[in-house]
Amino acid sequence: MEPSPKDGESAAAAEPGRGGAAPSSGVVVQVREKKGPLRAAIPYMPFPVAVICLFLNTFVPGLGTFVSAFTVLCGARTDLPDRHMCCVFWLNIAAALIQILTAIVMVGWIMSIFWGMDMVILASKYS
Repeated sequence: MEPSPKDGESAAAAEPGRGGAAPSSGVVVQVREKKGPLRAAIPYMPFPVAVICLFLNTFVPGLGTFVSAFTVLCGARTDLPDRHMCCVFWLNIAAALIQILTAIVMVGWIMSIFWGMDMVILASKYS
């Protein structure tokens, strides 16, 4: 006695000769990360500066982010090319203030460390 296909299965899947399994078609899927304005405002700094900012963010939450805001004024590029340099500077200052103010409940400290790691990753990719 042969088992009959379940309700969720099609008859074509039950019979191998009728195209139940499709050959691989070589479809390319591209994934893009959508960044918010604060995340996109992280500047592309030289690698040593990014490491210093990570070190500062690790021990004094928000300080490395505050320092990185001034690299924007020195010409560091960001993922916000359509915004003016002063706007990106204030976005980084806002991120630093958020990290400082929420460090009391550990959220800001963790955010600060991840922010510093993002700085180092961006510096290593694009330097």
